[in-house]
Amino acid sequence: MLLDRTQRNWIIAAAILVLIATAIYVPYALNSPQGPRGGSAIGLSFGIVGFALMIFAGLLGARKKVPVWRVGRAQTWMRGHLWLGLASLPIILFHAGFHMRGTLTLVLMILFFIVIASGIFGAALQIYIPRKITMEVPMETIYEQIDHIRSQLREEADQLATAACGSLDGTIVIGSAPGGDASASAVEVGVEVNEDARDQLREFYLRRMRPFVEDPARSRFPLADPPQASAIFEDLRLRLPVELRDTLKDLESICEEERQLTGQAHLHRVLHTWLLVHVPLSYALLALAAVHAVMALRF
Repeated sequence: MLLDRTQRNWIIAAAILVLIATAIYVPYALNSPQGPRGGSAIGLSFGIVGFALMIFAGLLGARKKVPVWRVGRAQTWMRGHLWLGLASLPIILFHAGFHMRGTLTLVLMILFFIVIASGIFGAALQIYIPRKITMEVPMETIYEQIDHIRSQLREEADQLATAACGSLDGTIVIGSAPGGDASASAVEVGVEVNEDARDQLREFYLRRMRPFVEDPARSRFPLADPPQASAIFEDLRLRLPVELRDTLKDLESICEEERQLTGQAHLHRVLHTWLLVHVPLSYALLALAAVHAVMALRF
């Protein structure tokens, strides 16, 4: 994976910071009679630097929520959040001398490792999920527009079915055919479709396709599975007259687009669900770290 300039700069800055901290910690640890301690001058310095890096990482969320804090590019903040957040791990370990003395310190370190791990996992998702969407969802659309596009697809499917079958027993409000002109339907331009074929298509639409386009995320629908959907439409093409082939093709395309929208929505949910773990634990970590700092300075 090629790194952009911003990412390279943050990696270099984090690496330099860790190298400097390591160069200070190693002789300090080797020459301390009682071993490295968080309460020593150097230990406190590591703690202050590590806590400052944690606060910087936490400011990313504040920047997103407070409009007046929109300083710098979001990508720059995200890169800094990731790499300086990672750099805080060895520095905090240097502060603790790689020991976990006391209950609060133990809880802090466990929470810290979970936050770091969830952050790495989220960074990996941010690389993997967009690529997966590109490969599996060729009809990718703006995420916020998915519900609106689904509504349009449902309306288009209703119009296609109504144009081909006539009345749908009052289940669906009859509208104009796609494109806004009802006279463009296959039924109204002089093509004769026998009543039995209309009944078969109507039954398929009302019993199988209409429930699917209303709630495509429900995997129990055969049309939610591409191979099953392909077999269903192939069977319809064999059973129904050739005059309905174009209608079937359009209905099949709508099902395919619904599946892609569902897949895209699912991947976006996966992409953002990890934040439900990472963000609350990050703020809990900052709060406990502040308590730890106050207690250490007072006692």
